[in-house]
Amino acid sequence: MNTVLTPSAVPLPPASGAWREGDPPGRRQWYERAAPLPLEAGGELPGVRLAFETWGRLAPDRSNAVLVLHALTGDSHVAGAAGPGHPSPGWWDGLVGAGRALDTDRWFVVAPNVLGGCQGSTGPSSPAPGGRPWGSRFPFLTQRDQVAVEADLADALGIDRWALVVGGSMGGMRALEWAVSYPERTGALLLLATTAAASAEQIAWATVQLHAVRGDPHWRGGDYHDAGPGRGPHAGLGLARRLAHVTYRSEPELRSRFGRAPQGAEDPWQGGRYQVESYLDHHAAKLVRRFDAGSYVTLTEAMNSHDIGRGRGGVRAALSRVTAPALVAGVDSDRLYPPYQQAELAAGIPTADRLRVIESPYGHDGFLIEAEQVASLVAELLGRTDA
Repeated sequence: MNTVLTPSAVPLPPASGAWREGDPPGRRQWYERAAPLPLEAGGELPGVRLAFETWGRLAPDRSNAVLVLHALTGDSHVAGAAGPGHPSPGWWDGLVGAGRALDTDRWFVVAPNVLGGCQGSTGPSSPAPGGRPWGSRFPFLTQRDQVAVEADLADALGIDRWALVVGGSMGGMRALEWAVSYPERTGALLLLATTAAASAEQIAWATVQLHAVRGDPHWRGGDYHDAGPGRGPHAGLGLARRLAHVTYRSEPELRSRFGRAPQGAEDPWQGGRYQVESYLDHHAAKLVRRFDAGSYVTLTEAMNSHDIGRGRGGVRAALSRVTAPALVAGVDSDRLYPPYQQAELAAGIPTADRLRVIESPYGHDGFLIEAEQVASLVAELLGRTDA
């Protein structure tokens, strides 16, 4: 007999959707830093570790390693099915695997969960010295801090130089930071739907999301991790996700996909929802079960801090440090990271040529959805480095 779950029977979400000690590890491996990590904003972070996943085999000469860097709510699970330890299938599953653009019969693919994240790496939900979650005590991070510990991971894996570093959105910020901070370790560079520095509008959208999370009465200043099911800042995190998701997609897509249609038999004039409201509710409900509100705040603030030219004489001077063959692509319908920002990167990086454009109705999310077009860009760039 099948059991139908009514809304009241749906289990309450945990206070945090973070991976916790004792949860199934899935495909994760861990790197632990022996010494505290000095931070760009001052101070240090002790007890640093990164969760990461790998696919393929490292060549004897260690020349075939590829670093894949995820966006804001991504994690190390780039490829593979959902299952114990992995609540969602691989977010770039169409790109990584045997016979795919990042062919794991040839390439050794490494994907870390970003420092400050919540899927196995040190972040606000992780135990601090003493055992309690970091919560409100977790320090301010920048992309440079995150990349510094990723460089430590590369050292631990015996990788002196990545054949390719690739990332989109927040992952693209870190990929760019890799190419500027460690040009000798970056063999090729693929930047997707990202920018040299967070713009005023990007900071504005992010700030509203931060207010949504921090305005939740269950936020408790960031120290909510010991709360029971349904007592975490789910409302605030869900609101932040709804707002973010609108910026991730395009108006033409939402118009053609949903229009003004109501959700099923619901009547918006009688407290019911439109289809587009149900769509946003769905994405909010998914996120609160697999993500941590503290990590959302930490990573969003790190994105707001992004400026590749900080302390380097400005953006132009910083981009001039890139020596790797580079390819920059934007999504034509992206309203969050509009293509002019990628055009500036392509013009400023000495080893890049013209801007490539991913044609997609899906807005910023196009870099995740249009796997075939991204695969063509990967093949073009790797073909150039093989020549």
